[in-house]
This record gives sequence, C-alpha cells and structure tokens, in this order.
Amino acid sequence: MADTTLGPAPASTAVDVRARARARQGATAETIQSLLLQLVVLLGAALMLLPLVWMVSTSLKPPSEVLTWPPQLIPKAPTLENYAGVFEAAPFGRFFLNSLLVSIVSTVAILATSSLAGFVFAKYSFPLKTVLFVLVLATAMVPFETYMLPLYLLMKDLEWINTYQGLVAPYVIMSFGIFFMRQAIGSSIPDELLDAARIDGSSELGLYWRIILPLSTGALGALGIFAFMQAWAAFIWPLLMTSSNDLSTMELGLGLFQNRFTVDYGLITAGSSLSFFAVLAAFLFFRRHIIQGITLTGMK
Repeated sequence: MADTTLGPAPASTAVDVRARARARQGATAETIQSLLLQLVVLLGAALMLLPLVWMVSTSLKPPSEVLTWPPQLIPKAPTLENYAGVFEAAPFGRFFLNSLLVSIVSTVAILATSSLAGFVFAKYSFPLKTVLFVLVLATAMVPFETYMLPLYLLMKDLEWINTYQGLVAPYVIMSFGIFFMRQAIGSSIPDELLDAARIDGSSELGLYWRIILPLSTGALGALGIFAFMQAWAAFIWPLLMTSSNDLSTMELGLGLFQNRFTVDYGLITAGSSLSFFAVLAAFLFFRRHIIQGITLTGMK
C-alpha cells in the first residue's frame, strides 16, 4: 500500500483561521467595551439617584436620626411622622392644590399655543417666516431674570398681583414648545394628508382640530410633561406674585420649614418627597408619550 504524505495546508485555510481569530478578538473587545460602558452608565445613574434616595430616607427618619454621625442611609426606626407634620405645620394641602391648578392651567395653555404656532410654522409659507421663527428661538436664550421685573410691573398695572392669572401668565407661551411641535408636526404629518382634507372641504381650523391634534398626541404628551414640570418647580415668580399662604405653591411652602437660625430637615425632605412623587406620577402616566414625542422630533 502506497504511503500518503500530507502536504502543507492551503494558504486560503490559514487565512480563514486568522480571520476567525481576529473576529473572535474583535467580538471579545466589543463585549468588554459594552460592559465597561454599561458600568459607567450604572455608576452615573447611581450617583444621580443618591440625593433622591437620601431625601426619601431622611423623610422617614425620626429627629434623633436625621443628623447622626456616621450618617445612615436606612433608618433604624422608620416613621411617617414627618409627613404628618408637614400638614400640621402648614396648610400643605392648599399648597398642593395651588401648585396643581397653576401647573394644569399652564400646561393646557402651552399645549394650545405651541401646537397652533407649531402647525403654522411647519405647514404654512408666509413672509418673514424664517425670521419670526428665529426670533422665537432667540427668546429661549434670554434668562427669565432679565425680564422678570418688567413682567412684574405689567402684572401690577393689570392688578394681577396675588391672583391665579398672575401666577399663570409667564407660562402661557413656551418657545421650546413651539420648536418642539414644529418639529413633530413637520416630520410626522404629510402635506398630502392636509391637501386631501382641504379638497374634502375642511377649514384650516378643522385641519388643526381633526388632523393635527389627533396625530400629535405623542408630542403633546411629551411637551405636556415638560410644561407641567416647569410650572410645578417654579419658585421665583410665585415668590414675587404672592404675599399670603392662600396662593402659595408647594415650592414656597417648603420655605416655611426653615428660618434664619434653624432648619427642620425632616419636614423639608418630607415635603420635597411629596412634591417629587407628584411629578413622578405624572411622568410614569405619560412616559410612553414622552418617548414617542422625543422620537418624532428626531425624524427626518
């Protein structure tokens, strides 16, 4: 029987082996990079959540544990006394209703003005359209403190000091909201759909009411949360506009738990937690609309 001698492996086989080895090394490097990125993100999330967790933890501590050293994240004897004390020390229920009323009215007003202006800028052509839109965006770069005093004097002339309409006035129009709705309407609603509705006899207001609004619910939900949070967290303007507890908001009410010499950390953290949970509940309720709205604004 003749001997069979194996020759050297073909060059193509050696190349394939090296290619597979490089592919495995590349996959391993990508996996390590992905794990490191996830670790960094988790670490950043933990650092951002730590103040929130500490706030809630402090709100559940009795006074004897609030300033103990070394500090402890988990209360030894959790209690709800601080939450009850919030309503006993101040009319916090009234503060909550005031904040809720101002935030809801402001949100509805911003949704109406932003969707109308966004519709006009997205679907109509008129002289100086670009100039006007740039001016709208430019107002977003002007700090509120620069026109706060003239606005206050205007409210005084209108006799709107210590009134709900005075509290709501600065939050009726939002330049970011106009930009947001222009992007959403322009990218998600085709012009052909509006033209077809016009052929069927729809008015321009009918286009807005029957087509623009129903097809923009995602963007409206996202903008609504942003507007709600802005009005809910307002502090400087309500401080200027109110001089009694009858119109004070939750942000102003928290100031009642501190004075020049002492700070009641238990009551402040309990009140802050209640304020945070209200916004969190609204966010969780509309979270699907927020994600959808942000996605729409990035569509081409």
